Amino acid sequence: MKAVVYDEYAPDDNYAKILKVKDIDEPKPKPDEVIFTNKASALNYNDIWGMRGVPVAVPLPHVSGSDVAGDVIAVGEDVTNFKVGDRVVSHSNLACRVCKACTDGREFDCTKRQVWGFQTGPLWGAYSEQIHLPEVNVSKIPEGVSYDEAAAASMTLLTSWHMLVGRAKIQPGQTVLIMGGGSGVGSFGIQIAKLYNCDVIATASPDKLDKCRELGADYAVDHRKDDWSKEVFKISKEIAKTKGEAPGIDIAFDHIGETHFNKQLTLLKYGATLVSCGATTGYDAKIDLRHIFFKGINVLGSTQGTKAELDQGLYWMGQGKIKAAIDSVYSFEQAAEAHTKMLTGKGLFGKILMKPEGA
Repeated sequence: MKAVVYDEYAPDDNYAKILKVKDIDEPKPKPDEVIFTNKASALNYNDIWGMRGVPVAVPLPHVSGSDVAGDVIAVGEDVTNFKVGDRVVSHSNLACRVCKACTDGREFDCTKRQVWGFQTGPLWGAYSEQIHLPEVNVSKIPEGVSYDEAAAASMTLLTSWHMLVGRAKIQPGQTVLIMGGGSGVGSFGIQIAKLYNCDVIATASPDKLDKCRELGADYAVDHRKDDWSKEVFKISKEIAKTKGEAPGIDIAFDHIGETHFNKQLTLLKYGATLVSCGATTGYDAKIDLRHIFFKGINVLGSTQGTKAELDQGLYWMGQGKIKAAIDSVYSFEQAAEAHTKMLTGKGLFGKILMKPEGA
């Protein structure tokens, strides 16, 4: 079968040099595994880290990709929840399932956890024509949700759901700040917050503000402006007047990191929460700790989530309450171009998909 493979790292981000479409062996199911076709797969930033070889030296030769949707074509003898013909999507959190964290429902805290398609291999990821995964790492796609939408949602919807629902414990009526609303996680974050009837302020670059509003953001602010945080606080004052509350943000949803981290802390109410899943602008944030201890702020880290949370998010997609924002679709042969677009972020809104020929 065809797959997008690299045999060496590209610390200079020269993806055209290393990414090649090659023939690899088709998988055969282990007793607990499901094999399904690749109808659509979605890019994530861990693809970039993998090709750079940092922070993890991924196994070589490597097939990247953690998000993929398709049709089941074979199942192992111990598989009970899936059959040939089922429409399925991957859950990329490979946990041990037996440690204290896993048995407590916190598979994301498993010390043996691996992200499939990033830390796994060699030659085990989403960018191949056929996929094999343990049954526990596969979810059914609800009616009304396309392969493209399911692939775009897999890791990204899960991450956003876990951040807001699992970690920040979002409540109806809160004021929520979604940083980077034009990204995959940001676009889902907007919709999840609106699902909970929250007042949503999204930030994005100027060309993405209208699209954030289309997804449900009540307000959209250009975070490239030096005074963006003042504009957000002014909006929060207007919202607070209607509720008889103090101004400020109840939940800040962050994946940007270094450049805007401290300004988010200044916007938070007493006892409010900042939840972070990433640091795309850098990890060395300078913060004023007084905002944290004087205001009793909760700063929470978040990584992926549980399969149950993924299924919850997919359910609401099936109900038409959450939609996947899809930027563009590329072929396997265009893998270098697709990853370069994700890296630069130029004009990017939502997820980039990649498909094998004939999908």
